[in-house]
Amino acid sequence: MQFLIRAYDGEGKLDKRMEVRPRHLEGMKALSSHIISAGGLLDEEGKMKGSALIMDFESRKELDDYLANEPYVVEHVWEKIEVEAINVVIANGKA
Repeated sequence: MQFLIRAYDGEGKLDKRMEVRPRHLEGMKALSSHIISAGGLLDEEGKMKGSALIMDFESRKELDDYLANEPYVVEHVWEKIEVEAINVVIANGKA
């Protein structure tokens, strides 16, 4: 199953995001087989305000297990998380 995750940082969490970011990126490396696409959401000034991920897991439970241990969740950087099922048709220019 493929999921689109939009996760928005809490107000004033940019410094906390940058502090936690190395652990977040290490986790992303460990989950690389599940990641279709990932990146930071930017505000009007080009500063990170959240994250957008497209991930592939066997089930929603596996996704929820990942989220429960995601450093941005554990450290209370992400305040609002939206998850939707998605059907990726093209990734990296390939159908």
